[in-house]
Amino acid sequence: MNPSEFRKYGKNVVDSVADYYENINTVSPFPNVEPGYLFKLLPHEAPDNPEQFEDIQDDIETKIMPGITHWQSPNFYAWFSSSSSFPAMLGDYYSLMFNIIGFSWIGSPAAAELEVLVMDWLGKLLGLDERYLALNKNGSGNRGGGAIQTTASESLVACMAAGREMALDRLRDQGLNEDEIDRLRYKLTAYVSDQTHSSGEKAANSPEPNICGSTLTRHTLVPH
Repeated sequence: MNPSEFRKYGKNVVDSVADYYENINTVSPFPNVEPGYLFKLLPHEAPDNPEQFEDIQDDIETKIMPGITHWQSPNFYAWFSSSSSFPAMLGDYYSLMFNIIGFSWIGSPAAAELEVLVMDWLGKLLGLDERYLALNKNGSGNRGGGAIQTTASESLVACMAAGREMALDRLRDQGLNEDEIDRLRYKLTAYVSDQTHSSGEKAANSPEPNICGSTLTRHTLVPH
């Protein structure tokens, strides 16, 4: 696909997305298909040659769309609320255009610094203390800061790992040596409320790496 074709089909996709959202409240949020339905509709081998984009769009409408659960529908009340918007989709266009692998600052300075700044924005919106921010008011580095995670479950794993290391640092401060620390590394217990999602227990016992290695202890929060 060359830039000219991309312009043409890109506009078609934008129109399809807009049409989808304009009519999303008129379709059932849950599809009326049986498991294995797509096996009967699609080839069982990858195509030898690329197909025309019009044919792909037709397949989406006639084969894929009937099996879609419409998470963005105003009539969808399961699991999580809608998590997309037109501005977010346009932002994705730019993200896909740059296609950055942000493993370090030099991988893309703008991407690395933008994430730091935006996470500090979020921290301030949440009213977090300045020690939780990545940057001081003069732009110099602080001890805090956040990172964008792809899912809530992944965020919990990161929190468990951070909490474990903080607990181990306190044991070091108490005079334990590294051999003693290593023996305790996977014997810690994470304490959470009884309202914590099941992903919290999975994060605490994640095998790669094993964050805590013990059963999560739930506590009922009693208001005072």
